[in-house]
Amino acid sequence: MKFDRISIIGLGYIGLPTAAVIASNGIRVFGFDINHGTVNTINNGKIHIVEPGLEELVRRAVDDGYLTAHTIPQQADVFLVAVPTPFQGENKEPDLSFIQQAAISLAPCLKPGNLVILESTSPVGTTEKMANWLSEARPDLTFPHTAKAGVCSDVKVAYCPERVLPGHVVRELVDNDRIIGGLDTASTEAAMVFYRLFVKNGECIATTARTAEMSKLAENSFRDVNIAFANELSFICDRQGIDVWELISLANRHPRVNILQPGCGVGGHCIAVDPWFIVNQNPEQAKIIKQARLVNDYKPLYVVEKIEGVLSEMSSRKIACLGLSFKPNVDDLRESPALNITRILAGAPQNEILVVEPYISALPHEFSDFENVQLMTLTDALEKADIVVQLVNHRQFSSVSIACGQHVRYIKFC
Repeated sequence: MKFDRISIIGLGYIGLPTAAVIASNGIRVFGFDINHGTVNTINNGKIHIVEPGLEELVRRAVDDGYLTAHTIPQQADVFLVAVPTPFQGENKEPDLSFIQQAAISLAPCLKPGNLVILESTSPVGTTEKMANWLSEARPDLTFPHTAKAGVCSDVKVAYCPERVLPGHVVRELVDNDRIIGGLDTASTEAAMVFYRLFVKNGECIATTARTAEMSKLAENSFRDVNIAFANELSFICDRQGIDVWELISLANRHPRVNILQPGCGVGGHCIAVDPWFIVNQNPEQAKIIKQARLVNDYKPLYVVEKIEGVLSEMSSRKIACLGLSFKPNVDDLRESPALNITRILAGAPQNEILVVEPYISALPHEFSDFENVQLMTLTDALEKADIVVQLVNHRQFSSVSIACGQHVRYIKFC
């Protein structure tokens, strides 16, 4: 199989790095995004997200003519869908509308021999739904579920979840193993050929689409459960008058114990979202997974309670909130507990919020209705604050506890 033209649907935190890495291998890549600003930025050889090594990769790919961005899908041999899959409502129902819209958008470009791959983290069975949406839009083509028995379909459909860490995406796209599951054997084999074009150091492992979908959800649920254990320990230690950081350090001296560090909650598009996909489909079976989600969702509220307890003893309420992103050293604010905590604190008009987030240049829209919130440098915030609350472990905050004066209360939650 030969794949000369690749179309990436969605140019966000996964789609753009994937497009750049593929293009860096001398393969023609067409990026598609509905955001005109994003498209223009990329075509100028720049990027709209923070990711080490990415801007240089994009600039070279654009300059060499291997990468262009568009607001209309382009014809290609492979279509890779990397769009958001949030949940909605109190019942955490998965919202697959972005995938459906992507399928409808790319369907007119399909021709026999094409391969469509879904990378978006999705509930089990979503790849099958995407194939149905494609089939409805293009009844003139056959797909794995519509082809006659023993006959290869016109269009192959597969699922391969992204498994990269923000801040290390460019390297991990090349180094990490990939779990690849097609809707039939031919789809799996075609997708394996495609990923081997740029996955140089990782292994490509074949399975079914449903198993590949569940693999991603299981990986992030495993991490969520372990984080919940650390966060629950922080509640217990606080009540018992024990330093949770010292406790975990001592417990981890056991050769078979590796407790994670507690934080102010769990954020990001994956760990904070994916376990709900399992719970939503398996409410009676996913008891531990659901409880872990509840523990981690409660942690930001617990942090606010602790901060309010300290503020009740103070006459001035200038609060320096250090960090808004969901994890250290990135600009990603998706599902960020630090952002949620800061927004709750800003809801009290008597609080003056001094936000320090070195990876953004303007306050996000969540604070558009608040007049008591300012974005400032770390130095200015430390000079003005009555209480310093560290919510994210950015490298720029490594010496904050030393820099705080004696009159300043310093609390670290990460």
